[in-house]
Amino acid sequence: MVVLRREIGDVLRDARQRQGRTLREVSSAARVSLGYLSEVERGQKEASSELLSSICDALDVPLSLVLREVSDRVAVAEGLLIPDTVPADLTASAGLGGGDRAIGGDAGWAMSRSELTPVG
Repeated sequence: MVVLRREIGDVLRDARQRQGRTLREVSSAARVSLGYLSEVERGQKEASSELLSSICDALDVPLSLVLREVSDRVAVAEGLLIPDTVPADLTASAGLGGGDRAIGGDAGWAMSRSELTPVG
């Protein structure tokens, strides 16, 4: 069984370690106790949305990227295809066109990057 708090903790720890930062540095920047941050990283505590946002800010990593990585890990654990773009049904509803061609052969799951319209 996938435990969401463990996946979140793993992603946060990976981000911190890639930056070569200590628990102490990140806990201070996030204004959370070192012990609590350690428990979050080990999947022993559920991080509130506010705490998760604070940790992401301290790591200078967008919350959306952390959640995307967690989502991808959960999808792998569930044996699902991981899209590398926005799902086709979402792009269709947003008026980005295309739709039934998919990466990896699952129709309707995702469009290729060349079919997406840049934002901004």
